[in-house]
Amino acid sequence: MEKHIVASCIEYMGSDHTITNSARVSFAKHEYPEYDEDTATYILSEKDTKLISYLAKHRHMSPFGHNFATFHCKAPVFVARQLVKHKFLRWNEVSRRYVDDKPKFYTPSRFRERSEDKKQGSGKVLRDDEIAFNILNDYHQRAVNDYDRLLAEGVCPEQARMILPQSMITEWYWSGSMDAFSDMCNLRTNSDTQYETRVLAKQIDSILEDIWPIGWKALRC
Repeated sequence: MEKHIVASCIEYMGSDHTITNSARVSFAKHEYPEYDEDTATYILSEKDTKLISYLAKHRHMSPFGHNFATFHCKAPVFVARQLVKHKFLRWNEVSRRYVDDKPKFYTPSRFRERSEDKKQGSGKVLRDDEIAFNILNDYHQRAVNDYDRLLAEGVCPEQARMILPQSMITEWYWSGSMDAFSDMCNLRTNSDTQYETRVLAKQIDSILEDIWPIGWKALRC
C-alpha cells in the first residue's frame, strides 16, 4: 500500500434500509427492520435484499442517493487532478494560497515502464529504477529549498507554490451520495486505470462495502 495515498471516512448517513424505504415511499409505505439484540444490528430481510438488487439492476438510482458519505483524502496532486473530474461529488481542498508549511512529496514504491498501448499510461515495473529514484529525490529536495527561498524573499505563498511539483501531497474533503461514489469506484478500481488512483478508490470501495454491504454490492456488480 502506498502510505501517502489515504482515504478515511469522516461520517456517513443512511443504511441499506434507507434505500428500500426510499423506494417504498412512492407507495406511501415504510417498513421497520428487524433488530438483532445479540449482534446489535438491524437485519435486512430477503425481500429487502431482492428489492435493492432490482433497483440496481434496472438503474432506479434515486433511492441510493439518500445515503451519503464524507471522506478525508490525502494523495499526490496528480492523483487528485484525476479524481476531481468525477461529477456529483463535492470537493474542498487545502489551499497553498493560505498554507505555507513544509510540503510533503509522494515517492512511488516502484517506477513503471511506458506502455506500448497509448490508452495505458504505464506498463510493467521498470527493472532498473535506481536512477529514476535519485532524480526524483533530488528534485524534491531542490523544490523544497527553492520554495523556502522564495518565501524568505517575501514572495506570497500563492505565487511561491508555482514551483512545487505534481508529486506534492495534497488533501481534501470528498462528499457525495452512494450512487455517485459507486460510479467513481466502478471506473477507478478497474485494472486499466492508473495505479495510484486505483489505490485510493479501492480504499473507499472497501469502506463503503462495510457501511452499506447489500446496497454497495448491488451497485458494484
